[in-house]
Amino acid sequence: MKKVCEAAVHAVDGTAVIELTGEVDGGAAAVLNAAYQQAIADGTAQTVVLDFARVDYINSTGIALIVSVLAQARAQRRKVVASGLSEHYREIFDITRLSDFIEVFGDLDTALQMHSH
Repeated sequence: MKKVCEAAVHAVDGTAVIELTGEVDGGAAAVLNAAYQQAIADGTAQTVVLDFARVDYINSTGIALIVSVLAQARAQRRKVVASGLSEHYREIFDITRLSDFIEVFGDLDTALQMHSH
């Protein structure tokens, strides 16, 4: 059974966190874009953490969505980092060279320690 992608957005010490759940694929486009817009809406967050700890599946379309978020963030001079990726998806981020463009942390706490103000 396919798990629809959901996103919860909250701020921690000036860093926006997007906690993703379910499957990041073509169906996640609207969810991810809306979450990113919500995360940057107040203009204070210089860093956005994409937390993948509760993501079950990411396909190539999902990778492309992540790249588009990175492109938007770069244009706005914001930083996007990832946390909670499983070992399998860390490898995929390496293989696709996505990890050249997004810093990957083992868990959300570590990402926040490195980027909170």
